[in-house]
Amino acid sequence: MGYITLPRRLFLWCMALIYMVAFVSLYLQIPGVCFPGLYGNDGLLPARWQLRYSGKALWEQLLSSPTLLWLAPRLGLDTQTAMELLCLLGAALSLAATVLESLRDSLVFLFLWIMYLSMYQVGQVFLYFQWDSLLLETGFLCVLIAPVTSLRGWRAGREHDPVTFWLVRWLLFRLMFASGVVKLTSRCPTWWGLTALTYHYETQCIPTPLAWFAHQLPVWWHKLSVVATFAIEIAAPFLFLSPLRRLRLGAFYMQVVLQVLIILSGNYNFFNLLTLTMCLSLLDDEHIYFWLRKKYTPNPNQGSLLWWAGFVVEIAVWALIGFGMVTWFDLQINWDKGTVSSRTVFTFHQFNQFLKTVTFPSVWLGVLSLTWELVSSMFRCACVEGFFKRFLGTVQWTVFGAAAVSMFAISLVPFTFIEYDSNASVWPGVRQGYDAVSRYQLVNSYGLFRRMTGVGGRPEVVIEGSMDKVTWTEIEFMYKPGNLSAPPSVITPHQPRLDWQMWFAALGTHTHSPWFTSLMYRLLQGKRDVIELIQSDVSQYPFHQQPPTYLRAHRYKYWFTKTLADGSYPQRWWRRVYIEEFYPTVYLGDTFLESMLSQHGLKDKSLPRRVSEAAVPQVVKWVRSQVRGVSAPLLLWSLLFCSVTLCLLRGLQLEVTLKTKPTAAKAEPKPKPTATPHQPDAKEANSNDKDGLGQRQEEEEEREEVDAEEDDAEEDERRGEDEESEREENDVLDEVEEEEDGEEEEGSVD
Repeated sequence: MGYITLPRRLFLWCMALIYMVAFVSLYLQIPGVCFPGLYGNDGLLPARWQLRYSGKALWEQLLSSPTLLWLAPRLGLDTQTAMELLCLLGAALSLAATVLESLRDSLVFLFLWIMYLSMYQVGQVFLYFQWDSLLLETGFLCVLIAPVTSLRGWRAGREHDPVTFWLVRWLLFRLMFASGVVKLTSRCPTWWGLTALTYHYETQCIPTPLAWFAHQLPVWWHKLSVVATFAIEIAAPFLFLSPLRRLRLGAFYMQVVLQVLIILSGNYNFFNLLTLTMCLSLLDDEHIYFWLRKKYTPNPNQGSLLWWAGFVVEIAVWALIGFGMVTWFDLQINWDKGTVSSRTVFTFHQFNQFLKTVTFPSVWLGVLSLTWELVSSMFRCACVEGFFKRFLGTVQWTVFGAAAVSMFAISLVPFTFIEYDSNASVWPGVRQGYDAVSRYQLVNSYGLFRRMTGVGGRPEVVIEGSMDKVTWTEIEFMYKPGNLSAPPSVITPHQPRLDWQMWFAALGTHTHSPWFTSLMYRLLQGKRDVIELIQSDVSQYPFHQQPPTYLRAHRYKYWFTKTLADGSYPQRWWRRVYIEEFYPTVYLGDTFLESMLSQHGLKDKSLPRRVSEAAVPQVVKWVRSQVRGVSAPLLLWSLLFCSVTLCLLRGLQLEVTLKTKPTAAKAEPKPKPTATPHQPDAKEANSNDKDGLGQRQEEEEEREEVDAEEDDAEEDERRGEDEESEREENDVLDEVEEEEDGEEEEGSVD
């Protein structure tokens, strides 16, 4: 693989941006902001319930539940304020890292990972999503990938970068391959029948308006799209580990197409952005230069026998994937109707045998790919000039190589969950290592869209309130479907976690979602923090003046409407049918409500800590008041726009510096030769020569030699122009980093 300096920098920038989105989105849903009430003292699941202080030592508490929130009492903060403070610090630090490259440091990413892990440990069901685990795992890899800018020597030589960056490729392989495999191992009839996408667009948690239009596409197109999904998620991931560059680039663009289509049709917060960021590990500097339309030294092997052999292998691989898709799914073109028919021709037993056959070979493929990166990096370390630099590079290679091997080893345990026999064959020592670090979310198992829900209609829970038990008013949520005439929302990259859990709650009974009883209880109490989870503009909440006396919940089934016979669009986006009662009518003091609160342990008898009047809690409270009433998607997109704009301005500044610096160097006049006391100049030498002929001949010979040397120098300069243009940008970036570091050091001294 070629140089990966630019993809690595772009990856770290994107990770800082995603951290900012994750922290801000979560902060807006803790307490007292525009979407508060999840973890506040009067929220649905107060975080302080997860931190029962039993008198244990701090170290024992951190081992049992690794979160910085254990330090809150020692700082005079309650749990709610400490969570807000962690989110604010994480958002500010990640925002600064998106603007300043010097802050995309290993220690900075370590702090971001610790802060998000601290929130995850007390997040309970509202934070137990696969993308939260994926962010933690990818965030920990950033600690290994990012440079340690505080140590100049460690920043100078980084021959181990391809090794640590390879771990992102391996994580991407595990994520995509497992997501494709579980769709078939779940035996879901819609995936096996290739009809999953005929239900997906209307049954996903929070669809976008484009999902309505995608749902109107013909069935044969949906089935063909499922076949393409299997090709992208099961076959293409093996290309991630290929030594052939064009195969990796092809797999990269296949993943980009899939993720962009998911973003356009569904609101999946930062998950798809995170997956796209991980796909950067498939690129190299040459392809980034291609995007930027800049010169890059061509591959010296291009046109050679080895290059042509690789080209033939690439054609064979793509032909094999295409042939496999046509054969396994019986693709046939109907030219008369202009359609493509498809069906699954293999059985579950055959697929299970295939999975047993490829699971362990894929592990060994990963071993070979990692070994190649290790050996290549070791060779680069040996070629470094200077004993000290070579020694330092070797030390770095040893440390980070061992870390990469360890991460790869423990990741085999969750990866082999997809196949029982392979998982049972994992070495016990590796399993023990995984068990020792599992609480830190360093490696996780994945598998998205395992089964297609809502085949008979999208289940939705609708809460209704009444003052007299006669007239009932529906309580509409901001984002999830409810009002039949309201268009679907576009809220990416924000994740309204209550709306997501309402979608899961509708799939079962209320006893499977204990927090729902807490939601009903808080709404009857009229808790503003919880009300703002449902409507950020409290005036839109039907009972904003007085809490309802009675509450109940019904289950409906929703479907997208269809285009009319004349091809026009209907006035409503949804249609629905009443199914059953989801939660009985309750009121404060109701026997059923009290019994459910006691059964689920939701009756909090302990009093929360009194809010301190110290400076830190007051600052947190002031920040909260400044963002009250602001739309979460609007705030997130504003921060994203400002961050990208500042980075573009800095990029333009660097571009100007690149253009002006070489010009200034060329415009600098050459110094004139001066005579020294021991060597007379040409005039003096000529005056001492009677004829002057000998001296003139010597001068002509010297001029000819100088002209020849200048011609050679100009030719060498022309040859090196391309290489210099490639290195100039990186050199200027390094100088800018050093200047920023120097300014920071001067500021700290002042």
